[in-house]
Amino acid sequence: MTPRITTADRRRFLGSAAAAAVLPFWTVPGAFAQEVARTPTPPQTEGPFYPNRLPLDTDNDLLILNDNMTPAVGEITHLTGKVMDPRGNPVRNALVEIWQCDARGVYLHTADSGPKQDQQDRNFQGFGRFLTGSTGEYYFRTIKPVPYPGRTPHIHVKVKLGRRELLVTQLYVKDHEGNARDGIYRAASRTPATKAAIDVAFVPVRGSRTGELNANFDIVLGQTPAG
Repeated sequence: MTPRITTADRRRFLGSAAAAAVLPFWTVPGAFAQEVARTPTPPQTEGPFYPNRLPLDTDNDLLILNDNMTPAVGEITHLTGKVMDPRGNPVRNALVEIWQCDARGVYLHTADSGPKQDQQDRNFQGFGRFLTGSTGEYYFRTIKPVPYPGRTPHIHVKVKLGRRELLVTQLYVKDHEGNARDGIYRAASRTPATKAAIDVAFVPVRGSRTGELNANFDIVLGQTPAG
């Protein structure tokens, strides 16, 4: 009999996976010893589909909804990164939120999922949250974003500190053919520095038998958050 995996089990696993994913960087001696000015992540539109009804499950695993045993459809992606101030110092206790459409191009928003309820992947959480630790790191397990009419593949990101909203932005699949036709992407990537700040490489996980991907998106705030 296959043992039942609970939400608590999954969260413990994701916590250990996040630590394993970022450990090599965070344990480098003096990783933040020398402050270096960085290009702020460009703010971008929130768009019309920030969830208007949050799912009961808002953890950092978007592939499994609640205790459902059926995973979402899509290319499994481990999305990692860190939240930093303009000098590269980590921002602790920042709440990172992500949301994106499912593999069929449907958002977790009634204005989109309502008309497309026959298409929607109901096993995809569509929205997740992660609170950064002392080194500013975050981790999500999600799917590689897909295009839909009018938009290149992207993931929406929002960063909050307490009740303050610090940044709303989007990340994109590096070198995707749809980027050049996407007006929001073009506006945010007008310089080589801002383009590099939002382009993300989705790299195959070495040894994965299921085609999992790693993606890293570091978030640099435009100003140092007040304490």
